[in-house]
Amino acid sequence: MSLALAATACGGGSSSGGGSNDSPKELTYWASNQGASVEVDKKVLQPELDKFEKETGIKVKLEVVPWSDLLNRILTATTSGQGPDVLNIGNTWSASLQATGALLPWDAKNFEMIGGKDRFVDSALGSTGVEGQDPAAVPLYSMAYALYYNKQMFADAGITKPPATWDELVATGQKISKDGKWGLGAEGSNLSNNIHQVFVLAKQHGADFFTADGKPDFTSDGAVAAVKQYVDLMAEDKVVAPGNAEYAQNQSLSDFAKGKTAMVLWQTASATFKTMGMKDDEWGVAPAPVPSGTPGAGQATNSMVAGINMAVFKNSDNLDGATQFVKFMTSDAEQKLLNKAYGSIPPVKAAQSDPAFNTQATAVLRETLATSAAALPQVPDESQFETAVGTAVKELFADAANGREVTTGSVKEKLAKAQQQMPNK
Repeated sequence: MSLALAATACGGGSSSGGGSNDSPKELTYWASNQGASVEVDKKVLQPELDKFEKETGIKVKLEVVPWSDLLNRILTATTSGQGPDVLNIGNTWSASLQATGALLPWDAKNFEMIGGKDRFVDSALGSTGVEGQDPAAVPLYSMAYALYYNKQMFADAGITKPPATWDELVATGQKISKDGKWGLGAEGSNLSNNIHQVFVLAKQHGADFFTADGKPDFTSDGAVAAVKQYVDLMAEDKVVAPGNAEYAQNQSLSDFAKGKTAMVLWQTASATFKTMGMKDDEWGVAPAPVPSGTPGAGQATNSMVAGINMAVFKNSDNLDGATQFVKFMTSDAEQKLLNKAYGSIPPVKAAQSDPAFNTQATAVLRETLATSAAALPQVPDESQFETAVGTAVKELFADAANGREVTTGSVKEKLAKAQQQMPNK
């Protein structure tokens, strides 16, 4: 579907619209691809949208947008003024999209309309925009990275427990990487995933990709070491298959579910495994590795604060309906239902009390979010950072896959080129 067709229900209405009796009884909603496929998401979401229509009389036109297209689609919509009424955004993009001025600010009055800001956990609110400004979005799903492993492949290799350090992960991966099987899955062409992995590794090396005043700092020793460590899992350690350099969203999960790879570092993957035919007792989950083996803050950070936020285009001609829809999707009942379906954690406090969020699949994620996850920098240039550095990592994976040497110098060169592409370089 073209952008123009997808946006017909929005039409760039007045930012002061809504509230009148002739408000349109229709909303357009761009949902992010959370499940194993776009079709899985439609099956999860459509019954809930039908429920909302029955309750309010407002029909929601759903489009599930793949991650590879989502950011560009949103950025196009912010500049053209032709977008959906309501949309999902990766929480790391909140500050960048906030800077466009296209999204409805969630001030105290707007938060009150959906039950109040204090319903949401602090870690999720920390990734909704620039600190000190009204949030640009509302938390919808909370996620964290963890290490998932195939129990049978571990047993076959004589491995009795999941690795807690990177040295242990490499040693474990090398034991398994033979006879067509591989130790670890990666997605070299998935720019967002590349960023998430190297951001965490940079934290472990005592570095960040931005200075305290928000300027890009891609070529520090720690940032270079982080990117090299990640790419070296393929280039030097040989625990990632060269073909993974071309993998995009969910391809590493598919290999894991089929028993081709023994481990994968992923955010909230349990529901996807189930959709791919993997039984819950076939996999285990542990905290992602840290150098010391004990996750925590600072250099023991082992995940970014992952998640999905819900935003409203402020030029929607149905702001009242859009707000009602956000209230519905962040209600306690819907939070329990949707986060169970996706294996994520509700950012709404009351919904977390459900026992479903203290299972094998979710307990590690909750603990990680509470103790050892860090938010990506909430700076206006964050989305450009994801594209520029994510692409640099993709190119380095391509070098590794094609037998070209990946050195500290070549990594630094790619990151310097990425920094040159930044507006605030």
